[in-house]
Amino acid sequence: MGEQTSVKFPQEVIDEYAALGVDLPALFSAGHLGTRMGVQILEASAERVVGTMPVEGNTQPYGLLHGGASAVLAETLGSVGSMLHGGSERIAVGVDLNCTHHRGVRSGLVTGVATPLHRGRSTATYEIVISDEQDRRVCTARLTCLLREVDDAGRAKTVAEITDAKERAQA
Repeated sequence: MGEQTSVKFPQEVIDEYAALGVDLPALFSAGHLGTRMGVQILEASAERVVGTMPVEGNTQPYGLLHGGASAVLAETLGSVGSMLHGGSERIAVGVDLNCTHHRGVRSGLVTGVATPLHRGRSTATYEIVISDEQDRRVCTARLTCLLREVDDAGRAKTVAEITDAKERAQA
């Protein structure tokens, strides 16, 4: 659990980051928490982010998928979409997450799909629908991220922090 598969990024996004000396596919991950929870990002663009997470290992005491686990998946997917929308000149910082849990899940894999509701200059809002393996809606979430401008020094620090976090997660 927790191995990162190859994310499918649009070529223009890969090229934008490559021009800055950043190998986006190699750098990208769901973060340390997402890795521990088994989050896998399958598809990523500003228009749609798709990821999965196993129920096993992410349950509450009654054996159901933990609502906080759904929130982690939702925030991960919405943040990725916001980051891709913001581009290399901005970083996405979550400022509001709202989750409605519709049904319990005891096993299998859940899939989240994040699509934009609003993509502006300073904020991005995504709706994330999490479904079970029978395509039944488990959770509906909405994430709003603040898009913060970064300068060259800030970007270098951000990339270094992400790289360090990824290396620590793989250790």
